[in-house]
Amino acid sequence: MSNIVLSKNALAGAAIPAYTLVKQSTADDVVVAAAAATDLVIGATQDVAPAAGERVDLAIIGITYITAGAAITRGSRLMSDASGRVITAAAAAGSNVMTVGVAMEAATAAGDVIRVNLVPGTFQG
Repeated sequence: MSNIVLSKNALAGAAIPAYTLVKQSTADDVVVAAAAATDLVIGATQDVAPAAGERVDLAIIGITYITAGAAITRGSRLMSDASGRVITAAAAAGSNVMTVGVAMEAATAAGDVIRVNLVPGTFQG
């Protein structure tokens, strides 16, 4: 079960899959799918996959569902992969990545939709 504490509505700058991490686009109030571990993720889409130009509700803070990009152990700190899916946070020595939250349940493979406690932060390798 999800427990979203804070949600926001934004305009999709491109088609975004459901349960995907998003970042701000170059325009105000426009979001696109996150595409790197260094992206400043602001939230995640919910069960609606908006087309470009459509409005979309985002989970900003709380427990929500997000698609996994690989197998994940429950309790792991998470970051975005190149497709806006969550993966276990990892960084090369001396480099920083943006973490998006903590896995509330395990994912056995890419494509699993898992509960994530959205808690933004950073992780240094």
